[in-house]
Amino acid sequence: MKKEKFLLLAMWLAPALGSGQTVGLQGFPVSAVRLLDGPFREAQQTDLAYIMALNPDRLLAPYLASAGLPPKAERYGNWENTGLDGHMGGHYLSALAYMQAATGNEQVQQRLNYFIDQLEACQQKSGNGYLGGVPGGLAMWAQVKAGNIKANGFGLNDKWVPLYNLHKTYAGLRDAYTVAGSEKARGMLIKLTDWFVDLTAKLSDAQLQDMMRSEHGGLNEIFADVAAITGEKKYLTLAQRFSHQAVLQPLLAGKDVLNGMHANTQIPKVIGFERVAAVGGDPAWASAADFFWKTVVENRTVSIGGNSVSEHFNPTSSFASMLESTEGPETCNTYNMLKLSKDLYMANGATKYLDYYERATYNHILSSQHPEQGGFVYFTPMRPRHYRVYSQPQEGFWCCVGSGLENHGKYGELVYAHRGQQEMLVNLFIPSTLTWAEQGLTLTQQTTFPAEERTQLKLSLKKPRTFALSIRQPRWVPAGQLQVQVNGKPVAASTTSPGYLTLNRKWRSGDVVTVALPMTTTAEYMPDKSSWVSFVHGPVVLAAVTDTTELKGLRADGARMAHVAGGRLYPIEEAPVLVTTSQNVAEGIKPVAGQPLTFTAAGLIDAEQYRNVKLVPFYQVHDARYMVYWPVTTPTGLAARKEELRRKDAEKRALAARTVDQVTPGEQQPESDHGFQGEQTETGIHRDRHWRHAKGWFSYNLRNAKRDARTLRVTYAGGDKNRQFNILVNGKLLAKVQTEGNQTGDFYDVEYQLPEAFRQANAPTVLTVKFQAAAESTAGGVYDVRLLK
Repeated sequence: MKKEKFLLLAMWLAPALGSGQTVGLQGFPVSAVRLLDGPFREAQQTDLAYIMALNPDRLLAPYLASAGLPPKAERYGNWENTGLDGHMGGHYLSALAYMQAATGNEQVQQRLNYFIDQLEACQQKSGNGYLGGVPGGLAMWAQVKAGNIKANGFGLNDKWVPLYNLHKTYAGLRDAYTVAGSEKARGMLIKLTDWFVDLTAKLSDAQLQDMMRSEHGGLNEIFADVAAITGEKKYLTLAQRFSHQAVLQPLLAGKDVLNGMHANTQIPKVIGFERVAAVGGDPAWASAADFFWKTVVENRTVSIGGNSVSEHFNPTSSFASMLESTEGPETCNTYNMLKLSKDLYMANGATKYLDYYERATYNHILSSQHPEQGGFVYFTPMRPRHYRVYSQPQEGFWCCVGSGLENHGKYGELVYAHRGQQEMLVNLFIPSTLTWAEQGLTLTQQTTFPAEERTQLKLSLKKPRTFALSIRQPRWVPAGQLQVQVNGKPVAASTTSPGYLTLNRKWRSGDVVTVALPMTTTAEYMPDKSSWVSFVHGPVVLAAVTDTTELKGLRADGARMAHVAGGRLYPIEEAPVLVTTSQNVAEGIKPVAGQPLTFTAAGLIDAEQYRNVKLVPFYQVHDARYMVYWPVTTPTGLAARKEELRRKDAEKRALAARTVDQVTPGEQQPESDHGFQGEQTETGIHRDRHWRHAKGWFSYNLRNAKRDARTLRVTYAGGDKNRQFNILVNGKLLAKVQTEGNQTGDFYDVEYQLPEAFRQANAPTVLTVKFQAAAESTAGGVYDVRLLK
């Protein structure tokens, strides 16, 4: 095994440049861990098949075209030919690197080598170190270098998040080197970083901060990594300059200002803050990253480990939108929260990060891939009786497909860790074999956990050796109940490493450590403490299949919004309700005899038609509508609770049934999906809702495929008064508007009748809705735009 393959963990733990400090906790490279039979290895192999089903030449096509080289195949569709061209190639490079390291598969190695060689040809053709697939990127970067910067949340100089796109290429090259040992990728990474140094050399700090209003992934993380790889401080300086102060400063002050922010835009920045802190030795930035982690995990995360609604952080005081929306936690968010958790754990060793890492890995990441056909999930709805949709290899190229390709090759990266030669740590209970070649040690973890409440560790050593073996004590095991045996005999363990039970002895080849992992079933309420509950057995979230009806778009095609489960919304008040007088609702969850990890809630469920449903691990639930969160009430409160649910949900479902197409102004992905354009326009948040207004104009393309839209409904805020603007549809005036507002400042809706011509057989199926400000006035703010039947 090449020593480069061990670099990744060493790099994460690199001492601060010039600090002379060392860090005790270290990880093992993915290449040192092989998964054994179990759900994680099955997921890994499913992912491997998906990775190899993709055509590398189609993924490379945007890079070749950008470099002026003839593509060898037509580029893929979906997000890969509508402005984010090339983003998947960067993810693919990372996925190949991790999968090669995790499996040693020779075909993956050949694919990785080919991909790097082709990218190298593109970089050489560019002549200045640049490498990317951004359409029209060369001209755009020239504008940026000259200081001509036009940035907004999802765009830079009229391109769809090109910095975010470029970050995927950077990350792919880094992973190809640090994970898979490619020296060629190392050289390419440094050249690309030098290009960025030159790109931004003459830009002021204010210009960089303006540029960072556009989503840019974790570029600061990459630049800090390059500093650690090379030992050159200029890259650390770049990482510090390219850190978004609008996000960093509130975190440094311990302020949570995340409500309404685009979640997956912020998490990679914070990963970068942590990396800059680790490489640059800045404890304040590390504290900022830890504060972010704490508020997201403790205040904004549901039981499966995911966060966000429609990609944005919802208010901590109300998770109603989480339960109502079809766009629940985004897989990319959890992918990045795992990266942040790993970095924070490696920095200080606190097992709270592992508790979250384990929860999110089992229940969000593992569940986000179809176990049989493959395919990745974008949104995981928490809405009762809704469902998920899955990508197909040749169709969907969403961000969560890119991160999904990576996720299932990374399961081995944090199962084990060590402190020098003196202590080895077992963090996760995943069947696997660790080879620690330098110490002549092979450890095999055999278990069917969580189906069984135990794991077994068998040691093979070239010669007897004294060291500490530390086993994580999970939060879900009550204190004192983690029992350990060595060679069949109970032994006492110390707690010298916080969060671990430690066995310090002279180990011999053939020694076997058996760990009892008793699990209990607990009830977890929504973070806002509302009366919605999920059930967790040990670290495993339980869910129930309610039915398999009307799973529209289950296997997503290449349509722009196909990643959203757009089937019928079933009334929330018709979902099963749990009824109990107990303070501990989990007492009503009973195991089913002879069926591991299978439970019944028959004694709690009010509706007879659902009393026979089984609660099983959420990661086993696919191709179905399901319940993760359940409404809970008392017998006397049942009728009132159902009426409350009905009242809250009925109006929303009625509106959804009338809606032909809809866009939420100010939210990144919906605006991008609807062809946003504008001049002199701004966005913001008011009462936890996004808005957009303009001194100039802004527009969206709304789909009217069946030509059945009758009205355009626009939502305004009552505080906006005496604003004058025109609404145009396909260039023709629909309405002259002067906002009157209302005394309470509440939101209100106005419906504008669409011309009869839009219903004719030859009418266009796309309506461009434009809001044009009158002279010396403002168009908007606009909070919602939708076509209605």
